[in-house]
Amino acid sequence: MGFFDRFRAPDINSGVQQFKSTPGAALIDVREEDEYLEGRIPGSINIPLSRLRDIESKIEDYDTPLFVYCLSGGRSASATAALVDMGYTTVSNIGGISAYKGKVER
Repeated sequence: MGFFDRFRAPDINSGVQQFKSTPGAALIDVREEDEYLEGRIPGSINIPLSRLRDIESKIEDYDTPLFVYCLSGGRSASATAALVDMGYTTVSNIGGISAYKGKVER
């Protein structure tokens, strides 16, 4: 990894592919519920950043691989750090749905 690689935004498209190929993984959308209902990546779970602690009742195994996204990548970055602080061991910020090229469900 080069110096400038750390400033590159995550690629949500490759992140979704990685989620799909990871057994037992969860895809977490941290946008607010109204944003989620407007369009989401199939298979995602909506846990808004404002209610992130709710994840503990939905995903009890702290070793579950988590792939986190939002609209542009900012909230997912905050959520990823918070999830690690909560004790989740495998958390990836995959960026923002605004750059997603796959199927979106409503």
